[in-house]
Amino acid sequence: MPEISARPRIAVTLGDPRGIGPEVTQAALADPDLAGQADYVVLGPEPESLAPELRIPGATEHLATGTWAHGGEREAGEHSARAIELGISMALSGEVDGLVTAPISKTALRAAGYDFPGHTEFLRDRCGVPDVTMVMAAEETVLGGPLRIALLTVHVPLRSVPGLLDVELVVRRSTIAARALRHWWGIDRPRLALAGVNPHASEQGLFGDEEERVLSPAAERLAAAGDAEIIGIFPADTVFRKCLEGAADAVVVPYHDVGLAVLKTLAGDTGVNVTAGLPFPRTSPDHGTAIDIAGRGLANPSSMKAAVAQCIRFCRRGR
Repeated sequence: MPEISARPRIAVTLGDPRGIGPEVTQAALADPDLAGQADYVVLGPEPESLAPELRIPGATEHLATGTWAHGGEREAGEHSARAIELGISMALSGEVDGLVTAPISKTALRAAGYDFPGHTEFLRDRCGVPDVTMVMAAEETVLGGPLRIALLTVHVPLRSVPGLLDVELVVRRSTIAARALRHWWGIDRPRLALAGVNPHASEQGLFGDEEERVLSPAAERLAAAGDAEIIGIFPADTVFRKCLEGAADAVVVPYHDVGLAVLKTLAGDTGVNVTAGLPFPRTSPDHGTAIDIAGRGLANPSSMKAAVAQCIRFCRRGR
């Protein structure tokens, strides 16, 4: 795997200009522990059109998506989308080594004419890769050890999940997660624990059949392929201990909130969203735009700082 310079060049999007993205980006790039570790290219509205306190002095360069007229949802979505597209273009061309994205509003993105439910799907389609896996990660938790969670489904209604889960999906997205653990986290043979879909992992079929019909054959195929060690299928109410206690490197979960509720509870403000399967590292904080508190001095930049730090570590390992 090619090594990238010890001082990588990273693109950072400001996200929705109405939200806390600009201020948490400013705080992250001004942090002395991060400022000297990379060169940062900030992507967002013209600095002069942002409030003076939201300009980003820690940036090596600021590439503008236009002037922010402090308009409504559509304008915010347009700036958000332009920044993402610019960051993707720069990462694919090698102008930057990695991408960090501040939070966007899904409704603003839709109002601007972009039919994506979030960053993950936007990045997948614009990068032209067949699939990606959202991996939520915290290198430290309130219980000590790291917690990494790979999602089989992301922004879909709960009622749709059983129909989406099949052996191919589990194998494909688990494999993408395992390869990211190997390439970016440096874990030679990742150990994956699969979270059950039903209570008690169906109790041998008493409460559903997804474990036997989908997860078991998927686990067999994953084990045979050799990309990861599958340590087993476990009830979702206990499986996360496997990761926290060091028996697994990541937990694969069937549904968004099954995993994120645990991570956001245990990670405090240090959770990071990683898009596995892209040709470059992409990270993001694990919170939303928080438009209601923007500009009030209440935003906590810890997750953004963790996202920048994680992207730096991934870039140093190479693509």
